[in-house]
Amino acid sequence: MDGGASETAADAKSAPDTEKRRAWDDEARDSLHILPLSAIPLETPGLQHARLIKNVRLQTVVEMFRDAQTGSGQVSPRHIPAYFESYKDEIERDLVKLEKIGAASSFDVYSSRIELRRLNIDVNNVESLTLSDRKKAELTSYMRVFTRPLMEYVYGTEELQVADVTDIIQLFANPNRDEALRNLRMMADRLDIGLGEIPQFLEEYGDVFLSLAYFRKCLDEIVPEVQRFVGWMGEIRSSAEVKRDPRQIRMLDDIARDLTDISTSITGRFESFDNRSKDFWSDINADTFRSIRELISSHHVTIGGVLCGLAVKMNLWKHRFARGGGGPNRRMEFVKSEILPGLSHIKALEQSARTGHL
Repeated sequence: MDGGASETAADAKSAPDTEKRRAWDDEARDSLHILPLSAIPLETPGLQHARLIKNVRLQTVVEMFRDAQTGSGQVSPRHIPAYFESYKDEIERDLVKLEKIGAASSFDVYSSRIELRRLNIDVNNVESLTLSDRKKAELTSYMRVFTRPLMEYVYGTEELQVADVTDIIQLFANPNRDEALRNLRMMADRLDIGLGEIPQFLEEYGDVFLSLAYFRKCLDEIVPEVQRFVGWMGEIRSSAEVKRDPRQIRMLDDIARDLTDISTSITGRFESFDNRSKDFWSDINADTFRSIRELISSHHVTIGGVLCGLAVKMNLWKHRFARGGGGPNRRMEFVKSEILPGLSHIKALEQSARTGHL
C-alpha cells in the first residue's frame, strides 16, 4: 500500500518536471537566440543539458542553468573547462565545436542546421532542430499565404480546411476528385517528377515556406517594438542633459537611423520573397521552385542574424523598462551600454544581404 502511494507521489512530482523540461526545450527550439547543446554530438557529460545563447551584446555564452529565483548562469565558452576538470580531453574537443558554432549570428533552427552541416554534423531527424508543434500551430495563419495557391491550383478552391502542410500531404496522397488528380499529374510533369514524388515535393515546399512564415512572424513582432524603442529613445533629445552635448544627439540620431534602415531593408526582403513565390505559382516548373528554394535558403543566415540581434536588444529593453519611462541619464546609459554594442554587426549583416554578398 505504501509502495503504491509513494509511486503515485513520484509520478505527481515528475509530471510538472516533465512539463517544465518540455517548455524549456520548446523555448530553445522556437527561439532566435538559443541553441540547446543536446542538438550537437558532444563528449562531455553534463554539457548536453546546457545551451548556447546570444546575450544583448550579441556575444555567445553557455547558459549552464536558468531559474526564476537564481537567474541565468552564463559562462564564456573559454571558461567552460574550469567546470569540467575531470574531462580535460573531452572538453577540449567539444570546445572546438562550441567556438565554431558560437560564431553564428543566430541560433534559430534554420540557421543552426546550416552551421552544423558545415561542421559535417548530421542534422536530419534531430528534434531540437525543428520548430515545436506549438510554434507550428501559431504559424498556421502565416502558412495560408503559401498553402492557398497550392489548394487553388489542385482543387480550384481555397475553401478546404488545412492546418498545415502535413494535412495537405495527406489530402494529396488520396485526391478525392478526378480534376484534382489531373492537376496533380500536370504539376508532377511540370516539376519533372513522378506522381509518387509529389508528397516529398510538398514536404520540401512546406519546410521552405515554414521557415519563411517563422521569420515573418518574428519580423512582425520585432519591427513594432523597434519603432516604439526609437520613439522612446527620441524623447530624451529635448532634455537639458542631452541637448548640452551634440555628440550625444548625433549618436541618438545615428542609432535611430540605423534601426529604421535595418527594419525597412529586411521588410523589403520579405516583400521580394512574396513576389517570387507568386511567380512560382504563375509558372510552375522545376527551375522556378529550385530558384525560390535556393533564394530563401541563402537568406536564412542573414535574416536569422538580423532578427536575433534586434530581438535580444528589444527584449532587454522591454524587461528593463517594462513600464516605459526612465530619466534621460538612465535612458542614455542604457542606449550606450546595451543597444550600441553589436548594432554595427546587425547593420553589416543586413547590408551584406542587400548587396548580395551572403
